[in-house]
Amino acid sequence: MGSERTGHYAMTIPLPAALSDQGPGLRDLVDLGYKEAWSSEANGADAFLPLALAAVHAPELRLGTAIVPAFTRGPALLAQSVATMASIAPGRFAFGVGSSSNVIVEHWNGIPFTDPYKKTRDVVRFLKQALTGEKVSVDYETMKVKGFRLGMEPPREDVPILIAALREGMLRLAGREGDGAIINWLSAEDVKTVAGIVHNEGSNKEIVARIFVCPNPDTETVRRDAKRAIASYLNVPVYRAFHEWLGRTEQLQEHWDLWDQGNRADSLEAMPDSIVDELVVHGTPEECRDHIDRYLENGVTTAALMLMPFGGIDPFQAIRDLAPR
Repeated sequence: MGSERTGHYAMTIPLPAALSDQGPGLRDLVDLGYKEAWSSEANGADAFLPLALAAVHAPELRLGTAIVPAFTRGPALLAQSVATMASIAPGRFAFGVGSSSNVIVEHWNGIPFTDPYKKTRDVVRFLKQALTGEKVSVDYETMKVKGFRLGMEPPREDVPILIAALREGMLRLAGREGDGAIINWLSAEDVKTVAGIVHNEGSNKEIVARIFVCPNPDTETVRRDAKRAIASYLNVPVYRAFHEWLGRTEQLQEHWDLWDQGNRADSLEAMPDSIVDELVVHGTPEECRDHIDRYLENGVTTAALMLMPFGGIDPFQAIRDLAPR
């Protein structure tokens, strides 16, 4: 499940156009050589409907979610959504699930963010059962399901289930019980560390990386704007712990201290430029593709590109500029 897709470029959808006008851009992705399209879910479009549009307008694309939170839908509804998407795009849909963060789960959805590892594990175990079409009555550690059975034909082909992973526990779970891992906000060099942990738990696993990209050679502008985007993530507890684990405490400690004191402006100034250069792909289109390819060389099987239009670049021109060689 990995080698034949090694080197694939994917684009994050929905594209920067109205949801009612996605068709032309999705067709362009196919013509440009992109092989996959992956959605995300935070506070914009949900994860499933943009993929349904892509299945209609660009049936050549493989589709995936990166990611759906394990907490924000009940298990039965989640199984229905996955089965529906698998029916719309048979054999071309992969489901990415993860704990998400306390901000999305607790602050925005009012759901306690407790035992994220166990919750994600239990959701994966439930889906594996439910998607076979069998009746599920199980007391999982974090939830109880009594007598649920899909009321539609189960997927004819297994739906790969990938687990969003940051540190070792989730990475091992992704390799042991999932079909691979979804990773983000890490450097190309970091991929060696995380992919190695996944592969130690199981062979032939996918590694899908959400890679933040801005094909703009105006380095000063990109670094300034990217620091704001990076700070919005790296000060969320799960991501801060991730980068401490990766060894960036010394680089980021001053930034974190100032942020915790409420001094946002100085905290951004204190973030080293090297952090941007490691975590955001930027430069000329050729420099960006070279950087993306380093992720692939280090173990990523699908580079799911997330455009960051810093400096007011045209996102559709960026999609063309970043197309696979």
